[in-house]
Amino acid sequence: MDITQLRMLREIDERGSIASVASAHLVTASAISQQLSALQSEFQVPLTEKRARRTVLTDAGRALVVAGLGIESSLAAARSAVDQFLEEPQGSVSVSAFHSAGLAWFGRLLDESIADLQLSDGDVSFDEFGQLTLDHDIVIAHRLAHGADWPRDRLFVVPLLEEPIGVAVSSSHPLASQRSVTPQQLVTEEWVSVHPGFPLSELLSTIAAAAGAPLRVKHRVNEFFVATALVRTGKAVALMPKHTMRGALSEGVTLLDIAGLPLARSIDALVQPQALHRRVVRDTLTLLQQIAASTTETGEASGSQLDSR
Repeated sequence: MDITQLRMLREIDERGSIASVASAHLVTASAISQQLSALQSEFQVPLTEKRARRTVLTDAGRALVVAGLGIESSLAAARSAVDQFLEEPQGSVSVSAFHSAGLAWFGRLLDESIADLQLSDGDVSFDEFGQLTLDHDIVIAHRLAHGADWPRDRLFVVPLLEEPIGVAVSSSHPLASQRSVTPQQLVTEEWVSVHPGFPLSELLSTIAAAAGAPLRVKHRVNEFFVATALVRTGKAVALMPKHTMRGALSEGVTLLDIAGLPLARSIDALVQPQALHRRVVRDTLTLLQQIAASTTETGEASGSQLDSR
């Protein structure tokens, strides 16, 4: 028994015949009869009877129609409740972000959003970002700009920022006086790198290929603040994002370009398609896009303590 069969039974009573119902729905009388037979098979008493070549409802059939109206009313109320939930602008939204994105954007997001936000950090390898969408409405993730893409057949992807990557050196380092460095100049340095599998780790291979020699990775640190503390000693260098970390670092670090080798990462918001039915999720994504778009302008206007030459 389904709601369509109950509606068909009601229409037989209201329209007066199977033929009239079939004509109204542009189907054959046989199709209506099949629906009626399927419904009748679930009950031990007749729901209809023949009277003067017409099909009419029995008392049991009319009782079922009344009950069916109650079911339709309850379903309509349920749909209305779901529709109201989907259009609620102040509902709850869970957002996960890797560390530097959370550092750059969580404060403004919490300050400017009217949603009930639940924020968390999720600094994982490239392959694990998609899995985070199973537990969060929105996942802020990053990948190499020209590297592997997200599984767009399963995820909705909202681009947020194309962020250039520079080389962080101590402000007292001999290279700090330059605006940019060549890959060859970086071969002799000791490096702080993220752990294997994380997006930025592959960029060291790009630098090494351009330099024609391997780089000396001495330290493995995912957290940029910790990496910066090592860089500040002058005994190591590290790759560093230019925008999301700008303004959050203290003096003593200079960020340099690599000549002839533009390095960048793409920052995207990953969402399960069904989450987009909720207005509050769509509004949060729009706000994230606006915050991300202002990231470079804010960095340039703020006169960050991170010296990007």
